Order: sequence, then C-alpha cells, then structure tokens
Amino acid sequence: MPEVIFNGPAGRLEGRYHHNKGPNAPTAILLHPHPQFGGTMNNPIVHALYYAFIERDFSVMRFNFRGVGRSQGLFDNGVGELSDAAAALDWMQGFNRDARTCWIGGVSFGAWISMQLLMRRPEVDGFLSIAPMANHYDFSFLAPCPASGLFVHGDNDSVTPLEDVDKLVERLRTQKGIIIDNEVVPGANHFFEEKTDELMKLVEDYLDMRLELDGVRSRDD
Repeated sequence: MPEVIFNGPAGRLEGRYHHNKGPNAPTAILLHPHPQFGGTMNNPIVHALYYAFIERDFSVMRFNFRGVGRSQGLFDNGVGELSDAAAALDWMQGFNRDARTCWIGGVSFGAWISMQLLMRRPEVDGFLSIAPMANHYDFSFLAPCPASGLFVHGDNDSVTPLEDVDKLVERLRTQKGIIIDNEVVPGANHFFEEKTDELMKLVEDYLDMRLELDGVRSRDD
C-alpha cells in the first residue's frame, strides 16, 4: 500500500496506490466523504472498498482531496475536488495505459464528485455510489448516465432519506442501455456504523457479477 504524492490543480495531493502488474489490469479510483466533516481517504468504507478492488486484481487509488491530510489547498465546495479527482485519474492512468476497464467509487460527498467525473470521462465504465447525498446536491447532470453501476443506501440514514435516493435511481432507470442496481442495507445510518460488513457483502457480490459479466474475471479466478 505505497504512499504516493502527485500534482493536483491546487498543489500536491496525498494518496495510497496499489499497482497490479498483470497485463491490462483494470483500474479503480475511490473518493472519500465530505472533507469538512471528517472525511478522508482512511474512511472505513473507502478503506474496505480499496481492498475489495485489490482482491479482484485491480490497480486502485484512494487519495485525500485538497486541504485534507497532507494534500495542499483549501476546500472548494466540490469544484476543486472534481479537478482533484480528474488529476488523480490522470496520474493513475499514466501507469495503466492498457487497462481493460475503469471503475470509480465514492462515499457520500465523494459519491457526488465521482458521478460528475463519470460524466466527464468516457473511459469510466462502472461505478459504486455509496450513501449519495441526493437531497443536498444536484444530480441532474446525470442526463443520461453513461455507465451501469450500483447505488447502496441505508434505510436509517438521517442525512439523506432513502426516498431521495430512490427517486434518483428511478429517474436514471428510465434511460436505455444502462442498468442501475439499487441496494438497501436495513438499519444502516449514513455512515453504515456496525453495518459495514453487510454493505461490503452487497458491493463485493455486485463487483463479482459485473466483472464476470464483462469478461474481466471468471468464476475460476
């Protein structure tokens, strides 16, 4: 789990990067929750997602947005953070030019940023959106959503009610050519406290299904 420092739009950014040396290894980038409410790349869900992708032979990065940890700069209400995410993806792709597939995952605030990056980068063809703050941020830019992916939310989330996420998912499901999966973790709050295992079981099952379906991973792997 080597530490990396790379250049971002507002200065140096701090990350953790695992490189898979296999030919054409798939890639993934993970975005953490809101920086002003304690979100970092060491968030337990981001950490668990990181290792889930490693176990599936991905090259994967998690990093701190500007102003978090050793990353330079100041919080920029999402605009600068999107630029940070693009810079992180650019950096990772420099080491994975022949990647078979590219995924993005985000938690809470990071889910909002990740979906914006998804719209701007056609090479991203799968996403994990964990506890998206559909009542706090405008997701109308997903018109249409360019890739299939998974939403996961807790039914005891007091930050973003479940019905707001359900409305977003239903709107995206009207689009042709993509499949939006939506899972609910019973009893889970916005941070999936004491429910991380249940969350990760859903995520890992979905990843295995998608990777097999897309021909990236076989049942015998």
